[in-house]
Amino acid sequence: MGWVPVGHKRRVKRYATIATLFLTLVLVAIQFVPVRRTNRLGAGYPDSSSEVQWILRRACYDCHSTETRWPIWAYVAPMSWLVVRDVDRAREILNFSDWAAYGHRRRVALRTMVGPVTAGHRMPLWYYLTLHPDARLSDRDLATLEAWSRDAAAEPPGADGSSADPGVSRSR
Repeated sequence: MGWVPVGHKRRVKRYATIATLFLTLVLVAIQFVPVRRTNRLGAGYPDSSSEVQWILRRACYDCHSTETRWPIWAYVAPMSWLVVRDVDRAREILNFSDWAAYGHRRRVALRTMVGPVTAGHRMPLWYYLTLHPDARLSDRDLATLEAWSRDAAAEPPGADGSSADPGVSRSR
């Protein structure tokens, strides 16, 4: 190898020990940063067949509903920050638990979007599938969601034109 200055190995080892202690301290300290994991009551669910409901619950509800099953890593920073951020973003775009609170046009638009997004394998996200293989959509699942999506025009409007629709199931 060659000549190494006297004390060099000791200095490198000392710096490595200090760096390890510092990183450990930072990882412990960030566990005290609060993260809001919420699961509130929703306004009502999509009116659909039990098969569609099962597919949505299995593959979509952890992010796109207020029925999120928070995995263990959602309680350990910094992963918890990423999980909560992803779920919050997903709920802003589409929240199946609040389906009944959406206006008719929005429900039709969202329902129309479900088929192409899942058929194009843009949802569920690849990294979600890595940790949740049961959420993987089979060809039959994709066909079922595509058919449900195509029938979006059948989405019942509110009797008075409001966003509260009697045709939407409010029970679980």
